[in-house]
Amino acid sequence: MTHTKDHPKHMEAFLIHGEDVTPRWDYSHHVVPPMTASVIYRVGSVERGAKGFAQFGDYDAMTEEPIYIYERIDEPTTGMLEDRLAEAERGEVGIAFSTGMAAISALTCALTRAGDHIISNDSIYGCTYSLFTNWMPKRGVGVTFAHLNGADITSLVRPTTRLVYFETPVNPTLELIDIEAVCKEVAKINEKRGEDEKVLVIVDNTFASPFCQRPIEFGVDFVVASLTKHLSGFGTDMGGVVIGPKKFFRDIMLYRKDFGGVLSGRHAWPFLVYGLPSLATRLRQTMSTAGKLAAFLAQHPKVEKVLYPGLETHPQYELARKQMRSYDGSFAPSSILYFVLKGSPKEARSKGAKLMDWLAEHALSYTLAVSLGHCKTLIEHPSSMTHSAISPEDQIRAGIDPGGVRVACGLEEPEMLIEEMGRGLEKI
Repeated sequence: MTHTKDHPKHMEAFLIHGEDVTPRWDYSHHVVPPMTASVIYRVGSVERGAKGFAQFGDYDAMTEEPIYIYERIDEPTTGMLEDRLAEAERGEVGIAFSTGMAAISALTCALTRAGDHIISNDSIYGCTYSLFTNWMPKRGVGVTFAHLNGADITSLVRPTTRLVYFETPVNPTLELIDIEAVCKEVAKINEKRGEDEKVLVIVDNTFASPFCQRPIEFGVDFVVASLTKHLSGFGTDMGGVVIGPKKFFRDIMLYRKDFGGVLSGRHAWPFLVYGLPSLATRLRQTMSTAGKLAAFLAQHPKVEKVLYPGLETHPQYELARKQMRSYDGSFAPSSILYFVLKGSPKEARSKGAKLMDWLAEHALSYTLAVSLGHCKTLIEHPSSMTHSAISPEDQIRAGIDPGGVRVACGLEEPEMLIEEMGRGLEKI
């Protein structure tokens, strides 16, 4: 079979074509991969059925000569998507889930047990924060939140620490965390630990997507992502993925099987057929638009600050240029920006709400809605929406401004977005 390691500069073509023949399913005569629509599979004999159950969790057996039994265990369309996502992120194995939170929950729960400890960046997606504050303590797992950008991770580590978790770019502030620096520090900590005591690094790569950033290349152990965002592109299907080393495959698959957050073949199919093939083209357009809109906002007299990794004024612009790169090495700062209007926190929040309400009612090119990576430009208020699970005090400590506005650029022409944003700013 052809692999991207043989053609390292042609990942975009691979995302479109994949393998002509895969052990998952020979679909070499299909221009579009087929979609499975059967929950159960005929095993043919007791012996073959027993062999199928016995191979569960054995990555090589499940991919080279898979015996399909039941969709919750494994099926070919989802398997083809998982293989392609693992290649896209430069990881060994991919495991797909019904949502991004199902993927995050499965990974962090499969890798921890009562008495263990997690270090997390202080600004993370609101639902992940809720998982770490509401549910991990009930499992007996402690979580320490810290500002990992430049932090001394060694001072935060305990003998029971098992995971370091963060997003970069950070949601919603677009702050960057130096992936390589974190991994190097954790590697030094692991030099003195046994194999079962090593600290593992997890990065949520949703904001960037594998087109813009591949954390595993910088030493990360696991990547998690919401397929619903960039990897879908159209906001029609939910999904999530874990990508990491083969040696953890069985544990994560067992968790998925028993807790049931599997991605069905019918929901895997749109990501495989529409999402991944259009990823590069969509992001080139949306990144170009985000850069133009960010530049417009940066010079507007009513705007206090704009954070976008593609602007030279971003505090970590050089870090962005180092770790946010497309497959051909081009700078790829993704398509999300964050800005704050002038005034006191209370005034900025009031003005931001007024701006978003005006755009929701009058603008053609802006949709007031959560999510990102959509073909439509989405605008939202993180403090009261996506990050509302975090207390106002903790939001401020994490750099989430009460008046901050998040814009996830879509495929509209930038001139229209700039014109309507300008008209909205005139109203506040």
